[in-house]
Amino acid sequence: MRSTLTLAAITLDCADPLELAAFYQRATGLALHPKSDDEFAGLTREDGLFIGFQRVSDYQPPRWPEQSVPQQAHLDFTVDDINAAEAMLLELGAAKPEHQPELPERGRAGLCPKRSIAK
Repeated sequence: MRSTLTLAAITLDCADPLELAAFYQRATGLALHPKSDDEFAGLTREDGLFIGFQRVSDYQPPRWPEQSVPQQAHLDFTVDDINAAEAMLLELGAAKPEHQPELPERGRAGLCPKRSIAK
């Protein structure tokens, strides 16, 4: 009998878990997990999905699109208005790299604080 898998959590390595969790909390409105601390922070969604951020000593952020330190992960978000979403993320501290997808109306690449990849 085949088992059904349900995604329960995504965890990203980073230099500062609370800082990166705060960025994504402001961007998504997800709740900060009450046991978040300097070593591991998390955001929770009502349906149970958990996004974690764990401290890694000597963390090296990706150098995207170059690959000297490859992209470790990226997050895709659905938005109602891509221009408004991009403006909000830039206001929250994201950066917009020069290299962008071929179809900018379908997606934009951004670098969130501490240069973790967000898309």
